[in-house]
Amino acid sequence: MSLQNKVVVITGAGSGMGKDAAIGFFAAGATVVLNGRREQPLAELAKHLDPSGERVAWLAGDIGQMAISQQVIALAMQRFGQVDVLVNNAGIFRTLPFLEHTEADFDGYFHVLKGYFFISQAAVQAMRKGGRGGAIINVGSMWSEHAIAATPCSAAATAKGGVHALTRSLAIEFAADSIRVNAIAPAVVETPLFDPLLTPEQLARFNCFHPLGRNGQVHDTTAAFLFLADNDKSGWITGAVLPLDGGVTAGRH
Repeated sequence: MSLQNKVVVITGAGSGMGKDAAIGFFAAGATVVLNGRREQPLAELAKHLDPSGERVAWLAGDIGQMAISQQVIALAMQRFGQVDVLVNNAGIFRTLPFLEHTEADFDGYFHVLKGYFFISQAAVQAMRKGGRGGAIINVGSMWSEHAIAATPCSAAATAKGGVHALTRSLAIEFAADSIRVNAIAPAVVETPLFDPLLTPEQLARFNCFHPLGRNGQVHDTTAAFLFLADNDKSGWITGAVLPLDGGVTAGRH
């Protein structure tokens, strides 16, 4: 598997999709660098994956701050000498009618987009220095491709639309460097992100929202991350926004 001994940087790694991705990449033989806002979850995950610390490093901090984005990539280079894969997974989400959005709401979503932008910039520089290409995988959103009246989220959808645009732009700009840039666009994936928003019963009602009859699970997103990172499996794919939505964007029953 081409992920063996690759260095993978994952943001938003403390829980949910990022945590499961870290477990998946480590199991595939990769070395992982974890980032998130909270120290304790990162430290616990790192210890769980590799108590020796030989194949895991972590740095807590907000990648919306350019200095933190640069420090995360610098840590990967200092500890492991390269960056092969960046998974931009940090995120926030809630549904809110357009007229109820505040400036703080808007700024929060675009602060995350800023993080994706600048950590990608640092990662591309590291990948170019390594001279062997790489892969960037961004987490976008189904809501940026397919508006749903029952779940209004204009600020989140607008910011994630920016993630999709960034994905395509970087894919073209760095194709000559063999740096592939893709995104996934998930619908409802059952993670702690929804805990403040929905009760388990409310979350379960979204199963029928997806044509395949179930909500997404973190193993679904991890499988997509591993596929898009693996040059043996997806080496001719770049600039794609992969619908990971149980069929929502294809149509509705």
